[in-house]
Amino acid sequence: MKQIALYGKGGIGKSTTSANLSAALVNKDLSVMQIGCDPKRDSTRMLMAGTLIPTVLDLIRERGEENLTLEDVVFTGYKGVRCVEAGGPEPGVGCAGRGIIATFQLLERLSAFDEDVIVYDVLGDVVCGGFAMPMRKGYAQEIYLVTSGELMSLYAANNICKAIVRISQNVRQVCRLGGVICNSRNLPDEENLVSAFATAVGSRIIAYIPRSEIVQHAELHNQTVVEYAPESSLTRSYELLADAILTNSEFVIPSPLEIEELEKIARSYLPKFHPDLNSHKKI
Repeated sequence: MKQIALYGKGGIGKSTTSANLSAALVNKDLSVMQIGCDPKRDSTRMLMAGTLIPTVLDLIRERGEENLTLEDVVFTGYKGVRCVEAGGPEPGVGCAGRGIIATFQLLERLSAFDEDVIVYDVLGDVVCGGFAMPMRKGYAQEIYLVTSGELMSLYAANNICKAIVRISQNVRQVCRLGGVICNSRNLPDEENLVSAFATAVGSRIIAYIPRSEIVQHAELHNQTVVEYAPESSLTRSYELLADAILTNSEFVIPSPLEIEELEKIARSYLPKFHPDLNSHKKI
């Protein structure tokens, strides 16, 4: 069983990338489970034709963990992808990581981890104990960073590298960084910037996903890009990502950057700034 986790800044496109990756994997006749580890619970929505499935944490609160069955928490989506949403507490109350911990404990009790590939879609803005659970407890053995060329996105990816290093200090842990996924924002020289970041932390870009309006069209039709536009070049990008992950053998303990180093790399790829000299003229 191959267990992978996609981490990255909120809003960077982890869920879109994860869902399309799962769709590309299941199209290769692999059995796939996707586990959404974000309180927004929207990781699996496009795999479920737009449906927001009940979260494990909500079901535990409503019915009690001992009363739940596998059918209560695991839902079948696109071409058989098994979908789970961990969920989280009410806003401002409790720890969002608790939903992840409770989900994994329940899925273990129900013997749910029985797939060719398990994809964990994990929030990476704050790598607290709960959000680091897939790495810390040995569930996710391969970590992939989803980032753009934006500084805050790279900053979050760098923080996740720090978490991998800390967790890897435990000799019993097997989590390693498998690569960086550049989810483009159409910034100047973006792929080269993300590649430079990946190289600096000791890794590499494993896939480049171009920015495309097809994503919005697909989501408005409650589908992944892979389902909505199977012949598109964007679908091919997700298929190449799936291939790269399935055949990947390059896993590292990364070397996180100091913030000054990260900013220096980002500045080196900025286009020259040409202020509009007429912008302050009176009209």
